[in-house]
Amino acid sequence: MRRLWIGFVPYIAVSIVHVAALAVGSDAVAAPTKLALMPLLGLAVVWGVWGSRWTPAHTLLVIAIGLSWLGDGAGTFVPWLPTVPMMLLFFGLAHLCYIWLFWRMLAVRRVPLWAAVYAVWWVVLLAVLWPHLGGLAIAVAIYGLVLGGTAFAASRCHPLVVWGGVFFLTSDSVLAFRLFTPDVMPDWTSPLVMITYCLGQGLIAAGVLVSVRARREVQTPVVIP
Repeated sequence: MRRLWIGFVPYIAVSIVHVAALAVGSDAVAAPTKLALMPLLGLAVVWGVWGSRWTPAHTLLVIAIGLSWLGDGAGTFVPWLPTVPMMLLFFGLAHLCYIWLFWRMLAVRRVPLWAAVYAVWWVVLLAVLWPHLGGLAIAVAIYGLVLGGTAFAASRCHPLVVWGGVFFLTSDSVLAFRLFTPDVMPDWTSPLVMITYCLGQGLIAAGVLVSVRARREVQTPVVIP
């Protein structure tokens, strides 16, 4: 198990550097470190699986991480297209992958009653932001559904995945207010977006690795000599 966590060290280190760069306003450091985050998380997943069997759950996780990377770098990768809609598209696809992964492959319990809070979150978020969304209102509403759906589906999984879903939801909620109501959001909410995002993605990835390994151990028969 210790070997699994070693793979996350580069991701954690770059996450800390990136958030610190945001906090001090160093765009020269923040920009490249942001684009390095998801590739490093993907490498952590590969490292965690190395030497054991690769599963469809791992594949779906890596696809979701890759789509998240495209969302992180939408302004860099497709600068000729509007950045926010492309972010919504790439991250929306990533969340659909996460929903399928959590609901169909990793669920270990029924949906807990407390998960109803995600429906309340969606209604309140749209009610507050709707006057500011303009032509993106429908797109944001749909994206909010899949974002909340990720957290909702994560509630059925390992605690690491549950908390990953919570932090990811928190990150995108703060980001939504920064994008659409920037005048009321203080500067410190910029690093807050990325702290919660890095925590969310990292916990989800770690939770998937731990969950797959736990299922494999349960399914492996014990041979007593």
